[in-house]
Amino acid sequence: MNEINFGIEYLKELEAEAGATHKCLERVPEKLYDWKPHERSMAMGYLVHLIAAMPKWITHMVEKSEIDLGTFERFQAKNTDDLVRYFDENVKGAKSTLQRATNKDLDGIFHLKNNGQVIFSSPIKENVSSTINHMVHHRGQLTVYLRLNDLQVPSIYGPSADDKVF
Repeated sequence: MNEINFGIEYLKELEAEAGATHKCLERVPEKLYDWKPHERSMAMGYLVHLIAAMPKWITHMVEKSEIDLGTFERFQAKNTDDLVRYFDENVKGAKSTLQRATNKDLDGIFHLKNNGQVIFSSPIKENVSSTINHMVHHRGQLTVYLRLNDLQVPSIYGPSADDKVF
């Protein structure tokens, strides 16, 4: 019986979600980066930058076994094209990393830190899966932001109300 290669399985999942995420990100005009639906909600600009960075988290988890929130690069896009390009580069890097990852690599321990202090540690495998799910969660949040700003919501798992069917 063949052993499941989790790197390839996560790669398939990331590939399945990246296209729809790209389509959502490319619909956000930078003029709305400060907009938020409620005072306790995150601003749209923060949300889209978070989503765009998440694939890079996967690369760091597997290749470096840690992310330090105090020193992790905070990319700030000047415009929508920059944001989408950043996301696409991060997806490309994560895909390359997952293609090379062995199950042994993914069984290693990931450490989330803040200025060197460990916040938590857990298996890399769990964090890669969680990060993909986290990205999908925030993409769903972004679709609500799009709708509330009367921007078209792209098809994700099937047609949206904005897709012309028949």
